This record gives sequence, structure tokens and C-alpha cells, in this order.
Amino acid sequence: MRERIIITGGTGFVGSALTRHLYAAGYDVVVVARNAAKVIDMFEGKVSAASWNGMGFTNWEHFIDGALAVINLAGENIGGGRWTSTRKQRILDSRVLAGQTVAEAVAKVARKPKVVIQASAVGYYGNTGARPVDESEPSGEGFLAKVCRQWEHSSQSVEDLGVRRIIIRSGLVLGQGGILPKMAKPFLYYLGGAPGGGEQMVSWVHLEDEIRAILFLLENEQAVGAFNLTAPNAVKMKTFYAELGRMLGKPSWLNVPKGLLRAALGEMADELVLVSQNVVPRKLTELGFNFHFPDVTAALTEILGQR
Repeated sequence: MRERIIITGGTGFVGSALTRHLYAAGYDVVVVARNAAKVIDMFEGKVSAASWNGMGFTNWEHFIDGALAVINLAGENIGGGRWTSTRKQRILDSRVLAGQTVAEAVAKVARKPKVVIQASAVGYYGNTGARPVDESEPSGEGFLAKVCRQWEHSSQSVEDLGVRRIIIRSGLVLGQGGILPKMAKPFLYYLGGAPGGGEQMVSWVHLEDEIRAILFLLENEQAVGAFNLTAPNAVKMKTFYAELGRMLGKPSWLNVPKGLLRAALGEMADELVLVSQNVVPRKLTELGFNFHFPDVTAALTEILGQR
């Protein structure tokens, strides 16, 4: 009998790739989304769908009772628009509400899932500079650190019910979609270059390794608590952009000044573009996970099809 896994946020960049990987691996997948019909079309009827209306899940207990796992990836896109006070509240509320709803659903059912995987991000650590940071580092300062703290806490109560809980603090996820095409677009007009001088460290992970790590943690009963989902080799932003330009056959020469970025993006500039983080996946590697793409050159080569 196929074991059942529930995914919230299963139509997003990471969520959709994870959904396809899980059903290919033999799991019965239920995707929770605002538009259930879209889910059925998107995955060609290979998954089931539950509805999310922004306030709670419908038919939730029917799916979660007896499930192997719940993977909570739900949350509004943090880079989808300038951070007004209203948008910041939506970013926070979308994550906290989803986590709380997951926890409430787990509490209601008789047959608890074996594991809950709670999404988070390396934004938890704030601006940490160039020094290596592992899971023992406390939370930092700033809006994203606050969001990540509350996001992680939102489903914590499942632990009191005896359910194993994993927190995945993801770095910049690279793949054919997501943020990478946006980063590559200026190169098409010969305007590519690292923002703010490029000395800041960027912690990234290839989409394939992100998905493999989630499944690895799900299936490893020793895995509990927070895990950094980042490649073991963070790079300077200028190195990342130089490699990206080289792969695209375009120069990386235009460095956008910090002041201009702050004028254009406001608070987002410091927390998404100029922030420096060298986040290492210590706990993941200690459990024996092996990265297929440990360095950025190999990752970009695979994604962009250069051989």
C-alpha cells in the first residue's frame, strides 16, 4: 500500500518539483492549494487535492488521518513585490496561519502522521557576514529573521503529540525556474553584474539536492529539529554572477551601487540582495547526505545545459 504524504504549497517552484519526485518514488501525494482543479491539471491527475481558502483547510482530516507525513511549504512569495507594511503582514500571516492549521489538524486526527516537515529559510540567521554558520547559530535581526522564527514556531505543538518534526532552512534554490531566470535576465541585455559590489556571501542549493534532502530527512528517523538545506560551498555574490555570465556567454561587469538598490527596493535590498550569509549544512552532512552539486559551477552547468 502506498504511503500518503500531504504537501501544502505543492504548486510552487520547490513544491511542484517535490510533488513530482514523491509520486515518482511511489508515494500517494495530496497537494493542498487554493485551486484544487489547478492541482489536478498541473499533475495530470497523478495526485489528490485538498482546498485551502486562506483561512483553513477543507477536508483536511480525511487526508491527514493515517498519513506518513505532512510537508508544510505554504507561504506568500517574499520577493513578489516591494515590502509595504501590508505586504509584510501578508508574508508573515500566510506562513504562520498555515503552520498553525497543520498543527491543529494533526491534533484532531486519531492516527497521527509520523513526521511533519516545516519549511523555513536561511533568513533565520540574519546578516552573518563571511563566517560559517551552522544550525547551532541563534536567530538574527531583521524582518526575515522574525518571519522565520514565527514560521518555525507555528507548527511546534506537534512535537508535544509525539510527532517527529523537521525544520528545513533553505538557501537560494537554483533550478530551471524560481529566482535564477530573474537573475539571468539582465545578462541578455549585457547588463549583468553583482549587486552592491558582490563581496557578500550567498548560500544556495541546487533544486535537485533540495528535493533529495527533503526526502532523505523524511525517511531518516534520526532526523529531528532544524537542518540547513544549503550546498556546502557558499560563494561570494560576485563569483556567482561571474559564473552565471560565463555560462550565458555574457560579461559580468555592471555592479549596481548599494544606494541605488536601497532606493529601488527599500528594506528588501538589505535583506534579500545585500545580506551576507555563509550557511553550512552541518547536520545534514553528519547524517550522511551527499550533495550531487556541491559547487556552484557544477550546479549552473547542469541547470543551464552547458557541457
